[in-house]
Amino acid sequence: MRKPTWVIDKERARRAAAAETVWLFGLHAVRDALANPRREKLRLVLTKNALDRLGEAVQAGGLEPEIVDPRKFDAHVPLDRDSVHQGAALEVRPLAWGTLEALCAGGEGAPLVVLLDRVSDPHNVGAILRSAEVFGARAVIAPARHSAPETGALAKTASGALERQPYLRVGNLAAAMERLKAMGYMLLGLDGAAETTLAAGLAAARPRPVGLVLGAEGPGLRDKTRETCDLLTRIPFAGPFGSLNVSNAAAVALYAASGSG
Repeated sequence: MRKPTWVIDKERARRAAAAETVWLFGLHAVRDALANPRREKLRLVLTKNALDRLGEAVQAGGLEPEIVDPRKFDAHVPLDRDSVHQGAALEVRPLAWGTLEALCAGGEGAPLVVLLDRVSDPHNVGAILRSAEVFGARAVIAPARHSAPETGALAKTASGALERQPYLRVGNLAAAMERLKAMGYMLLGLDGAAETTLAAGLAAARPRPVGLVLGAEGPGLRDKTRETCDLLTRIPFAGPFGSLNVSNAAAVALYAASGSG
């Protein structure tokens, strides 16, 4: 009996995902990935200078490096021309963080998660992962489509946080939000036009776990995402005009939600 088309397509997608690899670059990102036992490492390309600087990390990583001439580095590694690689690049498989329930129901860190609605800029997502790690969030969650995947640029901006901070990409963000609500989370959407301040929203949420929901710059939260939030809140500004980019807004919201300060 022939398999249905949707089954064949699903199997193809699973095989494609299993074959997917990522090139990380830069001394910091490569060092942290080499030190991460969860990370499947495939190929390490270094200049002699980078090898000298990474030293023990290369030995601990258990992968024999390919030493190349700095002038010919770009011929060995498929990176963008503007990538600041510092003579170090590592091909890896994307990290598998497990299920939403395993991470968020009782995972490590504070009962706090960040949800990103179509935030596609890898620099913004990298900065958010860094803030999430600093303030102890359990996970950063984003849709698998129309959001920044793991890339070298994201890893470099995250400054090592990509190796330690769970970044879970889900098939349907609204469905993931409903699952979080079933776990007891209160979901606070960040919206500059909301009447309720973030501080008031966090006070209303206590002692429940909190999900901070942020949209892409420009479009903001999609209608379905807004409707699925429990409450829309805003970060108040001192003057009549002002705005924060999404990574800065995430940092301020995480600081407030973590009870720091």
